[in-house]
Amino acid sequence: MYNRIMVPLDGSELAECVLPHVESIVRNCSTAHVTFIRVVEPLHVSTSPEADGSTVSSTWNAQQVRNNVDSENMAIAEEYVTRVAARNRYPGAEVEARVIMGKTAETLADYAQQHGIDLIVIATHGLSGISRWIWGSIADRVLRAACVPVLMVRAPGCISGF
Repeated sequence: MYNRIMVPLDGSELAECVLPHVESIVRNCSTAHVTFIRVVEPLHVSTSPEADGSTVSSTWNAQQVRNNVDSENMAIAEEYVTRVAARNRYPGAEVEARVIMGKTAETLADYAQQHGIDLIVIATHGLSGISRWIWGSIADRVLRAACVPVLMVRAPGCISGF
């Protein structure tokens, strides 16, 4: 039923609360493929000369800084998901680590569609108010954007209520 599972991770311990659930699903559903994935959002730096009076040279420098930061963030994310994938192997299932760049929720939904994902297993931090606005809405946006089932796992310590 769930032949290809995608597990989005953000680098936090909270996001990894899904791992026991993934293991159980893989074991009980004869899953063939698990993708641990991390999306790196590109750094947005203003390079418009009108905004800060910069010259062509400083605009190029801002672009270079952005490229360097993006490359460093991609490398850190790659090391992280590779480490998670290495310690989460399942008999009979291929495990892969992927890092892609883009807007997180939309990129995850697109990846699921393009790669035949049957199930997305994602943690939700169980936040409310301003914290939810900043952190918790990624899982909600994935739920709304994806065309496949999404299993949202509450992170330990969530507070019930609205």
